[in-house]
Amino acid sequence: MKTALITGVTGQDGSYLAELLLDKGYAVHGVVRRSSTFNRGRIDHLRKGSGGDPYLHLHYGDLGDTESLTTILAEVQPDEIYNLAAQSHVGISFTMPTYTGEVSGLGTVRLLEAVRQIVPQARFYQASSSELFGQALEVPQNEQTPFHPRSPYAVAKLYSFWATVNFREAYGLYASNGILFNHESPRRGENFVTRKITRAVAEIAAGQRDWLSLGNLEARRDWGFAGDFVDAMWRILQADDPDDWVVGIGEEHSVREFCDLAFAHAGIELEWTGTGTEEVGRDRANGTTRVLVNPRYFRPAEVDRLLSDASKARQGLGWEPKVGFEELVRMMVDADLEAVGAK
Repeated sequence: MKTALITGVTGQDGSYLAELLLDKGYAVHGVVRRSSTFNRGRIDHLRKGSGGDPYLHLHYGDLGDTESLTTILAEVQPDEIYNLAAQSHVGISFTMPTYTGEVSGLGTVRLLEAVRQIVPQARFYQASSSELFGQALEVPQNEQTPFHPRSPYAVAKLYSFWATVNFREAYGLYASNGILFNHESPRRGENFVTRKITRAVAEIAAGQRDWLSLGNLEARRDWGFAGDFVDAMWRILQADDPDDWVVGIGEEHSVREFCDLAFAHAGIELEWTGTGTEEVGRDRANGTTRVLVNPRYFRPAEVDRLLSDASKARQGLGWEPKVGFEELVRMMVDADLEAVGAK
């Protein structure tokens, strides 16, 4: 039985990855931060205390605390380590740049150094991000595309990316980066734009609210399903040699397109009028305003287009996404409709 350690196990990706590894027969250990309120809803069904899997174990720790990391590594002795923990909200990173750098940047180095000292034979996965490309010089982006980060989050992730490469080259660690493009699911946090949209659509359909406000409707992203992407993470650590891999489905869609599909799935056809901050999405059937543009959600530096070229991962890892963009949107809307009692 292999043993895996996941930081960020209570997050969207961590929960899907824990499920995948448990299904593959791993003993899975997750790192959780101490809090006065539990935030383990995404993994409750996996925990042995809830009738879940007896091979999921949780440990208190934090990427800001080196001692907790070394203690956990020494106790668990993992074969594989997946570093998914981060302050992962791009917009919030502009208001909390120091904390974002401390956790999403320096936190990775603390963990890598602990791995080097305690379990240098372990295989290490670093959750990198397509936000590294930022103001990309080319579309689509692959492993050779230069980085140009446009947020404190992306800058912190850039530090972590190169730290991972450096520990691989300097110390011979099996340390790989997965440069993952946007991946969503019904488990996505509600302050991320995709889940913000699908939750609002469900509440509007249920008569619980009238409209939602968004920022840049023109932003284009390569959205896939998180459940598919954690399979790529696992495959990255099964490769013969450590490397860096772009993972994405290879389609780009705007925030406006996401809105159109989400509302349409709930039976509301949007009609867009106006431009810029005056643009409004109205219900075509009755003219009711459903989407407004609010400048407060604009970022100081925007990222306009992110589109993956994941041919290396498809060929080298045998990875293929199973869920397409439209199916992903329908999945998320259906889950939120059910959650609000509208389905």
